[in-house]
Amino acid sequence: MIGYIYILECNNGSYYTGSTINLEQRILQHQTGEGANYTRKHLPVRLVYFEEFGQIEEAFKREKQIQGWSRKKKEALIKGQFDKLMELSKSYSKKRKS
Repeated sequence: MIGYIYILECNNGSYYTGSTINLEQRILQHQTGEGANYTRKHLPVRLVYFEEFGQIEEAFKREKQIQGWSRKKKEALIKGQFDKLMELSKSYSKKRKS
């Protein structure tokens, strides 16, 4: 079953990352307050990024990966600045070790 990961920008500027098998329906659920508790408290939300996977399990793994990223790294992904992702990973790792 096809799966998707998505990133929403909430009304407070924060990002919410999720996964689903039906992207259109899930975004509608978030926008109407029927999604996650977090997005319900920060409406309205706006879809800013998504990826499609052949299996929902792959999407779920990617969701967990992105959820662990810094805000700057998520923003680079959203903007399509893929060349910055590796450097932002190194910067984040150095900060966490300090």
